[in-house]
Amino acid sequence: MGSATSDTPAPAHLAASGRTPLTDAAETGLKIVVVGGFGVGKTTLVRSVSEIRPLNTEEVMTQAGVGVDETGDVTAKTTTTVAFDFGRISLNDRMVLYLFGAPGQERFWFLWDRLFSGTLGAVVLVDTRRMDDSWYAIDRLEHHGTPFVVAVNRFDEDTARHSLDEIRLALALPERVPLVDCDARVRASGKHVLVTLVDHLYQLALAQEGAP
Repeated sequence: MGSATSDTPAPAHLAASGRTPLTDAAETGLKIVVVGGFGVGKTTLVRSVSEIRPLNTEEVMTQAGVGVDETGDVTAKTTTTVAFDFGRISLNDRMVLYLFGAPGQERFWFLWDRLFSGTLGAVVLVDTRRMDDSWYAIDRLEHHGTPFVVAVNRFDEDTARHSLDEIRLALALPERVPLVDCDARVRASGKHVLVTLVDHLYQLALAQEGAP
């Protein structure tokens, strides 16, 4: 199916739906997964950066989840992802990222391994108020050998304001894993996280090419 160039206005039906067509120059598509604990901001990140109307599978939380879903400090959250979120962002005319946001509750973690299939890289979102929730995501990515970066989603309610060095130490992250701050609500901040991941993947690819 043909797509409009960057100089061509989007068809009326696409503009009305809030969707942005791919440019003709787009030639590289990368699958990226966003993982992390419950309520850490995965859906928010996908929504903020996606240039198309994101697909999401959020459902209203009910009494059935009491005692099953650990909400902890996330008292204001009323919905939860039950499958995955999907969005798309073009980093430039040639490179497009397809974003999959994984569900955060433990009862849906069995879906993660399937989402990791064909994934070139991942973003681990961290909420410093619930640092322990990050361990499973990091463990599974390391198990699959999937490169990743860690992004600390700074919540307004977080008064501790731990430094990145403190967070790296707490997560036992090696220096080779990029660690950045972000605000999942802000598109520019989310895009910076994704650019950091792509740069990381590029450096890993160069290192692999240079290896004997």
